[in-house]
Amino acid sequence: MKILMKGNEAIGEAAVLAGCRYFFGYPITPQTELLEYLSRRLPEAGGVFLQAESEIAAINMVYGAAGAGARVMTSSSGPGLSLKQEGISFLAAAELPCVIVNVMRGGPGLGGIQPSQADYFQATRGGGHGDYRLPVLAPACVQEMVDLTVRAFTLADQYRTPVMILADGLLGQMMEPVELPAAPVNELPAKPWATTGCKGRQKNIINTLYLNPEELEAVNQRLQEKFAAITKKEARAEEYLVENADIIVVAFGIVARIAKEAVKVAHAQGIRAGLVRPVTLWPFPEKILAAAAARAKAVLTVEMNAGQMIEDVRLAVGNERVHFYGRMGGMVPTSKAILEQIRKIGGIVRGKYAVRPA
Repeated sequence: MKILMKGNEAIGEAAVLAGCRYFFGYPITPQTELLEYLSRRLPEAGGVFLQAESEIAAINMVYGAAGAGARVMTSSSGPGLSLKQEGISFLAAAELPCVIVNVMRGGPGLGGIQPSQADYFQATRGGGHGDYRLPVLAPACVQEMVDLTVRAFTLADQYRTPVMILADGLLGQMMEPVELPAAPVNELPAKPWATTGCKGRQKNIINTLYLNPEELEAVNQRLQEKFAAITKKEARAEEYLVENADIIVVAFGIVARIAKEAVKVAHAQGIRAGLVRPVTLWPFPEKILAAAAARAKAVLTVEMNAGQMIEDVRLAVGNERVHFYGRMGGMVPTSKAILEQIRKIGGIVRGKYAVRPA
């Protein structure tokens, strides 16, 4: 049975059904409804909701709960995520599973409360200090806010790592019908490494400080091996009309839905366009994109920023064929504007190549 839910609230309910019983956060638009929802829902489920005195306090509370083996989550938006970065680096170094939600707003600075995708670099490059990465999942609809939240907790425990859900203010605020998991998660994976008391066994120590450089290098090497395994196994993307496409549009999140409509119209008008939507922003689905783009003449990256994912697109397919269209500051690109970009690139392509007939 489907029910109508707002994106932020859908994340909250999905987290509870996934076995999350602890949330620590601090309000900031446009994700505050998630806190409001969990402040009521978590106590009903026997969990703990705590509005911390700051984002810095919240992420360190997450560290404590994760270290004790609990399924735990926090959420914020751009400025708040900036304050959490030191703690996120600590969590990654300590290999503590948790879920971090960023419902992006316009920036830089305080910016505005309108939707944006300008935190792509912050999310996919680690954001904090040191050599680490986070799996980053990018929903494109409210149903995926549910599905990818459940997936995030599974990945976090599987790889012992923080996982980020990167949405935007539009997805957080919009309402759509969703189907929730049929049954809640009642049994969590065993965590023999957790600090749950050591009576009758050897004590567990969770630490991120290694003054011996050889020991620290060994820790980093182990982390890099884990990141390599995640890169190999967990990259995901949606493909739409990519077979025989001359122009591949690449977009994520809500922009991908808008771009999909433009691609559909372009295809109906005889322009061979297709769409690749990264579902995992890290690991970036470079092999999927490269395979789709190998048959194309041009690639158009569309984002709600000044051009951030385009760097990963260029790494995957090369720079020569890549074009960019973006809006900033909370402005949302329209399908009509994206269609015009597709048409423009189609004209460039026809001038350079023999385009296959429709």
